[in-house]
Amino acid sequence: MIGSMRFGTVVGLGGIAMGLTFAMAGLGQATLTIDAGKTVAKVSPTLYGLMTEEINYSYDGGLYAEMVQDRTFLSGRNDTENWVPAPQGNARGSVAADKATGPSAALPASLKVTVEQADAANAYWLRNRGWWGVPVRANTTYTGSVWAKGDVGAAVGVSLVANESGKVLASAALPALTSEWKEYKFTMKSGALVTGAAPASADNQIVVSVAHPGTVWLQLLSVFPPTYRDRANGNRVDLMEMMAAMHPAFLRFPGGNYLEGDHINERFEWKKTIGPLVDRPGHRSPWRYHSTDGMGLLEFLEWCEDLKMQPVLAVYAGYSLMQEHVDPGADLVPYVQDALDEIEYVTGDATTKWGAERAKDGHPAAFPLTYVEIGNEDFFDRSKSYDGRYAQFYDAIKKKYPALQLIATTAVKGHTMDVLDDHYYKRAEDFFKDVHHYDAADRSGPKIFVGEWATREGTPTTNMGAALGDAAWMTGMERNSDLIVIASYAPLLVNVNPQGMQWQSDLIGYDALSSYGSPSYYAQAMFAGHIGTQVVGSELKDAGDRLFYSVTRDAGTVYLKLVNASSAAQELKISLDGVKSVAGSAKLVSLSAGTTAATNSIGDPRRVVPVESTVKGVGKQFTRSVPGYSIEVLEVGVQ
Repeated sequence: MIGSMRFGTVVGLGGIAMGLTFAMAGLGQATLTIDAGKTVAKVSPTLYGLMTEEINYSYDGGLYAEMVQDRTFLSGRNDTENWVPAPQGNARGSVAADKATGPSAALPASLKVTVEQADAANAYWLRNRGWWGVPVRANTTYTGSVWAKGDVGAAVGVSLVANESGKVLASAALPALTSEWKEYKFTMKSGALVTGAAPASADNQIVVSVAHPGTVWLQLLSVFPPTYRDRANGNRVDLMEMMAAMHPAFLRFPGGNYLEGDHINERFEWKKTIGPLVDRPGHRSPWRYHSTDGMGLLEFLEWCEDLKMQPVLAVYAGYSLMQEHVDPGADLVPYVQDALDEIEYVTGDATTKWGAERAKDGHPAAFPLTYVEIGNEDFFDRSKSYDGRYAQFYDAIKKKYPALQLIATTAVKGHTMDVLDDHYYKRAEDFFKDVHHYDAADRSGPKIFVGEWATREGTPTTNMGAALGDAAWMTGMERNSDLIVIASYAPLLVNVNPQGMQWQSDLIGYDALSSYGSPSYYAQAMFAGHIGTQVVGSELKDAGDRLFYSVTRDAGTVYLKLVNASSAAQELKISLDGVKSVAGSAKLVSLSAGTTAATNSIGDPRRVVPVESTVKGVGKQFTRSVPGYSIEVLEVGVQ
C-alpha cells in the first residue's frame, strides 16, 4: 500500500490504433471510428476486482461487523473510551488486568472486575463506545458472546444503552457464572423505537453490568448486528452490498503491508487466524493499531464466496517492512511450507491435513484458486533477496500445484514470472498523461496485475477530479486487457472518523451507522458493470488531450465509455462499422459534476452519482456531445 511507479517497455502493437488520444484541439471535428466486427483482443473476465487490507480500520471498525472495540479488554493506558467504569448509584468496585488468568493460550490474560457494593438498582457498569459509536436499529436482534468466570452468581448482564438518555435499548442476562472459564452466548433485541422517534442511531454504548458484590473475570466480549447472509462472525450488510454493486471478479487478500507487518513476528500468520475466536491472539497492524484477526483466512474466503469472487491469495514471502528478511535457502524453508499449507487449506479436500482443518472450521468444500501472489511490494527490500526468495517459493508451489498462476511483486531475474504486479498512485493529470502506458507493451513477457492503483485527490474519499483520473486510466486498462488480466483499486475502505484514517483518497467511506460511495466508486461500478468480452478496433482523431475512451463488445452490445476531463463539452462524431444494424436508441449511464472538487460524504452521500437515461438518434453514424467533467457509458445494441 505504498505507491510506486513501474517501468514499461515500449514495443509496437501491430500498428493498431486502439483509443489513442491526441492533443489536436482545433484541428477539426473530433471523430471516433469503431470497427465492431474487428476483434483486437479478448477482455480478461477477471479484469476488475477488489484489493483489501487492514488500513483505515477497514476490517475492525469497518467491514467486520463486530460492534465492540477492544473485545479482549486489554487496550493500552491511552484508551480513555473503552471499558470505562461507570458505577450506577452507590455501586462501588475496581478493575485491573489479570495477566495470569485467561480462557486460552492465545488469550492468557483477562479483565478482573472486583465489585464491593452493587444491587439490581445500582449496578457496577463498564461502558464501551464501540467503533466511534454503537449502531442500534429498531426491532433488531443482536447476537453476542463472552468468556467469563466468577463468584457473583446470575448477576452479570450486557446491554446497549443510549448515551444521552441512559435508556436501555436492548439487554441480556448471563446465567450464573462458575469458577471455570466458560463461553456464554446471548441475544438482545431492540424495541420499536431506538431514541425518540429515530429508527436508528450510533449515539449509544455497550455496557457490561454486575449487580452483586463479588469478582468477575471477563475476556472476549463480542456483539454483532445482523450480518450479510446471516454469517456468524460476519460482515456489515451495507458495505457488502456496496461491493457487490461493483461487480468484482476477485478479491486480493489479506492485503499489502498488512501481509508483511513491520516485523517478521507481526506478519499475517494465517494459522493464528483460523478456528474459534478464543484461539486467535490478534496482532499489531503496520498501520499502528491492533488487529483482532476476527477477519481470518476463512472469513476472507467466505467473503469471496458471498460475492462470487475468485480469491487472489497473497502469501508471506520472507520480507517485512522494517527491512527484516529471511535469506533464501534453509532459513526460508519453513515459510515456504507455511505457504503450501495455506494453499492446501484453501484448495485441499477433507482428506488432506489442512483441508480437514478447514472442514473442522465449518467449510467442508474446497475453494477455487487460480492466482497466488508471492509477497508484497518486494521492490522495497534493500537486501535484494527477492530473486532468490521468489524462486524458492515459485518452484515449491509449482511442483505441488502446477496449474496455479504465480504473481511476482517486482521484476525478477533468471526465473519465470506468470504475472507481474504493478502499482500506481498518481494525481489525475499524471494518469491523463500515462493512459497509454500499456498500449505498446511487450506481449511476450508476463501478464500484468495492476494490484494497487488510485488517483489520489480528495479526502477522506475521492472527488470528481479523482474519478476522472481513474476513469481515464481504466480506459487504458480495458484496451489492454489481453495483457492486464486483473486490476484492483486501493484502498477500498475508510472509517471517516478522524481517528480512523491513515490514508487519504479512498473508495468507500463509512462511520458506525452508515456508508457511502465516492465518485471514484461509481466510476468503478460503471466500468465493471458494462464490459464486453472483446476489445474492438477503433480510432480517435482530433479530440484534444482531455477525451478518453474504450470500446468493447459482446454478442449483441457495444459498450462505449467516454471520459471528458475538460470543463467544456466535447462534440464527438461516432461511426460504428462492422455490424449489420444498430439500434436507434442506447442506454446511457452518466456521472458528472460542475467542478473536480465535487464529492460525496457521510452527510451528503449522493451529491455525485450516476444517472441513467436513454439516448435517441443512435445509428451507424451519430454525434454525441460529451458534457464537461463527465464519465459516460453507452450501451448500443447491434446485430
